[in-house]
Amino acid sequence: MSQEMLIVDGLQYSNWSREIFEQMHEGGVDAVHATLVYHENTRETLSRLGEWNRRFEAHHDLIMPVRQATDIERARQAGKVGIFLGAQNCSPIEDDIDMVAVMRDLGLLIMQLTYNNQSLLACGCYEAEDSGITRFGRQVIREMNRVGMVIDMSHSAERSTLEAIELSERPVIISHANPSSFHAAKRNKSDKVLRAIAESGGLLGFSAYPFHLRNGPDCTLEDYCDMIADTAELMGIERIAIGTDLCQAQPPSVLAWMRNGRWSKEMDYGEGSATNAGWPRPLAWFRDNRDFPNLVGGLRQRGFDDAEIARIMGRNWVELLARTATPATP
Repeated sequence: MSQEMLIVDGLQYSNWSREIFEQMHEGGVDAVHATLVYHENTRETLSRLGEWNRRFEAHHDLIMPVRQATDIERARQAGKVGIFLGAQNCSPIEDDIDMVAVMRDLGLLIMQLTYNNQSLLACGCYEAEDSGITRFGRQVIREMNRVGMVIDMSHSAERSTLEAIELSERPVIISHANPSSFHAAKRNKSDKVLRAIAESGGLLGFSAYPFHLRNGPDCTLEDYCDMIADTAELMGIERIAIGTDLCQAQPPSVLAWMRNGRWSKEMDYGEGSATNAGWPRPLAWFRDNRDFPNLVGGLRQRGFDDAEIARIMGRNWVELLARTATPATP
């Protein structure tokens, strides 16, 4: 792989270890959006931040924190992987709008307004009725815009997503999902949503999670790259990126926390039927961070040129963060 190719993964939630950080280096990864929390409240989120501080200390030769877009290039120049943190739900702010600025100051760059269910801010993609953005949600969107926290609608329902895009003065992202035209998972997005994301200057990160893909774990690299090519036609090459949703080395208990949180006594099967109760078998061509060169090769084989591949693999993420993850000028 060319040393000039910047690689940014727009979503991972792995069982972090030195081995995984070393695999990132082997795969040529420059930066990763790491999920900080799913359903954790404010106090628990502070503990997750503390855990990352310990990781940055213990593995300072391999990783460093990213607080703004320019830190990704700083990490690259230092030979480290930059880690930027995001929340897959709005639980870290509870019902306190002041927590948006507090969390941004502590390093939370991205926050989803929902995780599958109705939240205090918006509606998740698994609810029967999509009520749209709430009164509190409108205030939080304004505050996220002000402090430079990126709005992520990956697990949100359609009306809520479209309303968030309309209300936000800054670009809105879908960090990890695919077009529903490719595979009709509830988590995947309609062409209407994808067009709106593109028109707002936002970004779609393509997921490599098998339950988001046609033929599941048997999805081929060729089919995946065809999906990217088709979406490039719809959204434009500047509006697409990678957000693998890699959940490496995680035990089943983590899957239960992601799907159930504290809200359900019964197993919520999330991405599908009870046959999807466990982690899916990994894709043959993308098992872990060392396989990013396979994706670069697949895009090249599909006919993308080096400039287009560079955008998809990382440059679009850096540009999005530069435009969106900075405080607004007073």
